[in-house]
Amino acid sequence: MWKLVLGFIVFAAIALFVLMKSGGSIDLTGEKHDVTGGHAEQAASDAASAAMAAASAAIPMDAASAAASGASR
Repeated sequence: MWKLVLGFIVFAAIALFVLMKSGGSIDLTGEKHDVTGGHAEQAASDAASAAMAAASAAIPMDAASAAASGASR
């Protein structure tokens, strides 16, 4: 029985050594509870794009071209 435990410990140590030396990102600190999941930036960007599209659709074409020509002067 002690041989099985010793074998497991040796195998685990070798596996961790090989993974760390090969450049694998090993994080032994436990679970991470990221609520946003990295999607918050994407959602904010999509919302801003939708707001810009809605604002440009609300402005009549003549007013938009006049504002653009006035801004370029």
